[in-house]
Amino acid sequence: MKTAVEELSPTRVKLTVEVPFEELEPSLKAAYKKVAQQVRVPGFRPGKVPARIIEQRFGRAVVLEETLNDALPKLYGQAVDETEVFPVSRPEIEVTKLEDGKQVEFTAEVDVRPAFDIPDYEGIEVTVPSAEVTDADIDAQLDALRQRFATLTGVDRPAQNRDFVVMDLSASIDGEELEEQAASDVSYEVGAGSVLQGLDDNLVGMAAGDEKVFTTRLVGGEHADQEAEVKIKVKSVKEKVLPELNDEFAQLTSEFDTLDELKESIRAQVRRNKLIEQVQQAREKALEAVLAKIDIPLPESAVNAEIEARKHNLEHQIAESGLSRDAFFRLYSTTEEERLREFEENAKKAIKAGFLLDKIVKQEEIGVAEEELTQFVVRRAMELGVAPNTLAKHLADNDQLGLAMVEIVREKAKTVLGDAAKVVDENGNEVDLKAIYAELNAEAQGQSADQSAGEGESQKGDE
Repeated sequence: MKTAVEELSPTRVKLTVEVPFEELEPSLKAAYKKVAQQVRVPGFRPGKVPARIIEQRFGRAVVLEETLNDALPKLYGQAVDETEVFPVSRPEIEVTKLEDGKQVEFTAEVDVRPAFDIPDYEGIEVTVPSAEVTDADIDAQLDALRQRFATLTGVDRPAQNRDFVVMDLSASIDGEELEEQAASDVSYEVGAGSVLQGLDDNLVGMAAGDEKVFTTRLVGGEHADQEAEVKIKVKSVKEKVLPELNDEFAQLTSEFDTLDELKESIRAQVRRNKLIEQVQQAREKALEAVLAKIDIPLPESAVNAEIEARKHNLEHQIAESGLSRDAFFRLYSTTEEERLREFEENAKKAIKAGFLLDKIVKQEEIGVAEEELTQFVVRRAMELGVAPNTLAKHLADNDQLGLAMVEIVREKAKTVLGDAAKVVDENGNEVDLKAIYAELNAEAQGQSADQSAGEGESQKGDE
């Protein structure tokens, strides 16, 4: 087989492939076998029709067509491997010459990853957030914990923002009650930002027993986007009471006996989170800095495919929300036009980043160990809330293990960029990523040892 490459543009090539007919022999035999299974000839069992009878009855062209259908995808893949082009779209294949028994020639036009050089990324400067833990950080975590353990107490006054109300809701259009919009004993936090426009404004100042009617546009259901009259009847008003910060609070909310011990634990966890954030930011910002140094032409087909995938996900989210399109975008404080512009911008950025990371993977000869693939599946299964074995089977059955490995090696390529960068925090202090790795690993090993010791004590107690 002989292959020639013609560059049609920086992102598209044309492969011209010449194949001696003898290389088609395995596909030719398979074609005769397949056709023999499909045709019915008197005197012959299905699958047992001789080749000469098939040609006499149905013509050689039928067999050749089936031969090419089987052979061309394989030959195209072989040509891609030999020429080291990197396709990013489906090829447009055309048979340009077919000399039966002698030679086959075909062309394949395909969008490819453009050629470019990786700029020097050693010592590239990036800035990350500080890992310093402040009293404000501790207070924020304690406040979040207090919110989780808050109690609701009934009050004899009009509702204010952050109060909770229990209410009945109903809606009508032209005096006709809408059953789908009726709800009783709904608990709602005033000011939470309901997609039902006007609800929060009207609830403020209402006390238990009060009723009010206001006009709004419905956001979901059969009458979405229609104007309706909504009736509210408040049954009770409750305020959130936060627990006091003391040793009793620490004992209620944690494994610690004192508030000081709880604060120290929170401080350690906040520091750990900030160190992890520094590592992640170093990698992402190093990638952004390198991308800013290169101008890569992007294949239009790849960009369009990425945009269409994001549009498909958006349509699924809208359908799952049960909201009208307008209400959905209002909920996220954006417009459909703004979201589509984001899709185009982010799609181009993602493709450009993928091209760069793939090249670093090849340059650094980055691979995937079996243990890394297992860890990836376990983490992703936890995120999705499914069993790791279930996800692993799904990936294997749908030929997605390759995509998983691409994701793994690209993350490792980001690590290469981050580790090569000169990292400082926003206060100008140098950040040593290797020291962070050592600290996090030591902490993880310590936790593992503590867990093992706890299990050992438990076993002794059982004895």
